[in-house]
Amino acid sequence: MWTGGWVGIFLVVCATSLCRAGEAHTDPLNRDPQVQEAFQHFYNLDYPGAIERFERVHDEHPGDPQATALLLDAVIFQELYRLDLLDTTFYANDGFLTGRHATSEDPRKRDQIFALTDEAVREADARLQKNPDDVNALYARGWARSLKCTYVAMVERGFASGFRLASKAKDDEVRVLQLDPDYIDAKLVVGVYEYVVGALPFPFKILIGFAGITGSKSRGLEMLRDAGNRGVATTVEARTVMALFLRREGRYKEAVQVVRGLKDQYPHDFLFCLEEANLRKDDGEGMAAVDAYRELLADSEKPGYFAQARLELAWFGLGDALRGQRHYAEAAQSYERAAETKDVGPELRIRSLVAAGQCRDLNHERQKAVSDYEAAIASGPNTSRADAARKYLRNAYTGA
Repeated sequence: MWTGGWVGIFLVVCATSLCRAGEAHTDPLNRDPQVQEAFQHFYNLDYPGAIERFERVHDEHPGDPQATALLLDAVIFQELYRLDLLDTTFYANDGFLTGRHATSEDPRKRDQIFALTDEAVREADARLQKNPDDVNALYARGWARSLKCTYVAMVERGFASGFRLASKAKDDEVRVLQLDPDYIDAKLVVGVYEYVVGALPFPFKILIGFAGITGSKSRGLEMLRDAGNRGVATTVEARTVMALFLRREGRYKEAVQVVRGLKDQYPHDFLFCLEEANLRKDDGEGMAAVDAYRELLADSEKPGYFAQARLELAWFGLGDALRGQRHYAEAAQSYERAAETKDVGPELRIRSLVAAGQCRDLNHERQKAVSDYEAAIASGPNTSRADAARKYLRNAYTGA
């Protein structure tokens, strides 16, 4: 599933499925068999199947903010997946925060997401007016706000407004834990907030008005580990986010172990399989990482193996792995395959074309490099990567 794209970390805070044995408390709806079934589809990336079932749950529980938040979660992550914004390599450096990126927001989907968020918050507020200590309503309101933060930050790149939402979400979940320390699910949002704020570059804190607000990376990881081990409604997403943060810390082997556990639980989740290959690449496993991407692409050709496979993400990762082994011609071909994949998101297309051009230059194929750079500029003329492509049109990329 999440790094330097600090606000975007909330993009990997996806909803969960299986309940865990233990003493952790949660909203009873999270244990409902219909919800469990819906999340089986969710974590196999069958978003239409998940949404259909969450809509049924939503209709059967009018006025329940958790039912609305569950539907909101599936709708948001279906859209993020469509836009290739669940690719963790996108957040591997602080360029995510400062660069100009290409996205293709769907106004109708945005309106649906905002409407569901407003609905969940209204429903929670109505319950809290009757009982200010209703932990389930507080949890649902915080969860809905964190989900909207995900969308605002990732798609609209509204970091300041996204962090205001994140702060409100964190406050709700902190209150939950004050009222019920065994409501372990609330540790997800609080843990993410602690880590993210603790890791934000100071200039960016000033930019979004967060100067003086502190967090702790170690405390955040500890809370996520507890949610991953004992959470009822957050065990999967807590482990997903923890793996992302461990990757950022360069603790690749620990991250791989976490992701393998998720992959064992959901072997047909394309993103979990992809993330294992990404981590092996980042850990310097060389051709073993190349083989992992190729195996993923081969599995994608098996009928019904993955409900949805965004092959451009695998091709891009394979390009990175081959490039790391200095197989520049093959890397360029993989990047170009990523850029040419049907329905590839605009940002990934531009990233792929610039990377392909760089590899063509390194392989002394200047004419092909120029073609890739020109295609990147045409795909997103007002992006930071288009600026880089213009630079390489003037002077061939040398790796320096």
